[in-house]
Amino acid sequence: MKKEEIEGKLQTLTINGEHLSPILPEGIKNYLIDIDGTICDDIPNEEPERMATAEVYPDALATLNKWYDEGHIIFFFTSRTEAHREVTETWLKKYGFKYHGMLMGKPRGGNYHWIDNHLVKATRYRGKFTDLVDKEVTIQVFDDEHHE
Repeated sequence: MKKEEIEGKLQTLTINGEHLSPILPEGIKNYLIDIDGTICDDIPNEEPERMATAEVYPDALATLNKWYDEGHIIFFFTSRTEAHREVTETWLKKYGFKYHGMLMGKPRGGNYHWIDNHLVKATRYRGKFTDLVDKEVTIQVFDDEHHE
């Protein structure tokens, strides 16, 4: 899917005659997927020579390609740098990953807390890609009921 096709899925949003950022249709998700330790061996940026030979996680490949085929947007969001883009794209092509784009330079160190004006859902990878299931959990949110 080309950028134009993604843009074609977006729905305009207006409130009180003002245009807001567009949204995807219900049921379509924007997946941001890490690379190292999530879809393949965990390789630090300091050892880029290993990136070309990383072992793929087969369940990640099958699941992500399924989501792509279902019409979801797949972007890789990685701490790898722009200097690693070519080796990363070659590796993704070698294994047949279907995706729309890649965002390089994610901050390193984990413990991410994403704040956005759009709905954000996070799923921590713990060694196996499967279909997603609903689960009740406790999360941190802004106290928007008691703001002034």
